[in-house]
Amino acid sequence: MNSKIREVQHNDYGIIYDLIKSAFKDIQESDHREEHLVKSLQKSKDFIPQLSLAAENDNNMLVGYILLTKLKIISEKRSIVSLGVAPLAVLPEFQKQGIGGMLLEEAHKRAARLGYGSVVLIGHKEYYPRFGYRKASDFGIKFPFAVPQECCMAKELYPNALKGVHGTVRYPDEFFNV
Repeated sequence: MNSKIREVQHNDYGIIYDLIKSAFKDIQESDHREEHLVKSLQKSKDFIPQLSLAAENDNNMLVGYILLTKLKIISEKRSIVSLGVAPLAVLPEFQKQGIGGMLLEEAHKRAARLGYGSVVLIGHKEYYPRFGYRKASDFGIKFPFAVPQECCMAKELYPNALKGVHGTVRYPDEFFNV
């Protein structure tokens, strides 16, 4: 199957919310509020429209979605802007066909072109390392949630983007208000 990755348009969002709900419906670790998070983040000052991407199949059906949002990594000495992946979603009947990976890689390319140096996420410990993610603790980065360390990951979008960055991820308030 061929997929085309494109920036989400305003009139796509009803479909996107349903897609996200369907993608996370059977995920035990989910709080089943991912589509509400997206709605909230769209109104945030940290929302980047160019990093809200959809995958379309040959029939122009939206089958996948990814959102990268600005966040900070804060230490005692400094703060840097990074990006957070939330969510990456593919309709169940289209999973395991490479669509999630295509969305992730395209989002990385676009983020790098926009000048961002890193991305963090909480995700499946065996899936994301295929795309260059490493344990965030390898970079000295901590997350503000009680989550297994192997699920807390970071990726540099260019070499040494996280060199010397140690601190805690600070998500936008919208992550906590859904």
